[in-house]
Amino acid sequence: MSANIAVLVSGGGTNLQALIDAQESGILHSGKITLVVSNAAGAYALERAKKANIPGVTLLKKQLGGQAAFEEALQKTLEEYHIDVIVLAGFMTILSGDFTAKWPRRILNIHPALIPSFCGEGFYGLKVHQAALDYGVKVTGATVHYVNHIPDGGEIIAQKAVEVLPGDTPEILQRRVMEQAEWILLPQATEAVCKEICQ
Repeated sequence: MSANIAVLVSGGGTNLQALIDAQESGILHSGKITLVVSNAAGAYALERAKKANIPGVTLLKKQLGGQAAFEEALQKTLEEYHIDVIVLAGFMTILSGDFTAKWPRRILNIHPALIPSFCGEGFYGLKVHQAALDYGVKVTGATVHYVNHIPDGGEIIAQKAVEVLPGDTPEILQRRVMEQAEWILLPQATEAVCKEICQ
């Protein structure tokens, strides 16, 4: 038995690609990506899904009429595909407590810092790396955690540290954190959660 995974995306889908690659190489084997959901029209992540023969669905909050309607449509889609695990991979919408309560210990998110540093509402993308550089930390990294009603507030599953180097810009640091932490950590954590579910 393997768990059905839905990956929720908003942009380029580099973390989705890391998951697809991990599935192809056998690192991710207790779960299978059976759906990709984007909340942004024309997200490149959907192209990545298409190339890997994974069904892709776009759900737009504005078109659906707001957060509640969006989450209702999302829940329905996840049920249609018999999803067991949700992975947020650069997904730029905060899910409500009502939604996350339906999926206890079944939603994972990757955050580009070592929680509890530089996390919570407003900390996403390059803003996280800018904050780390502004603060002058010597080590940053990535965290995979369960998702609950508090942004970046769920139980930590795994973390990996990455060195901050002199001359780093937010863009350079973001790339290093992706390569050295996110793309390794997210597939490993997804495999661990799927394995636990399948036991």
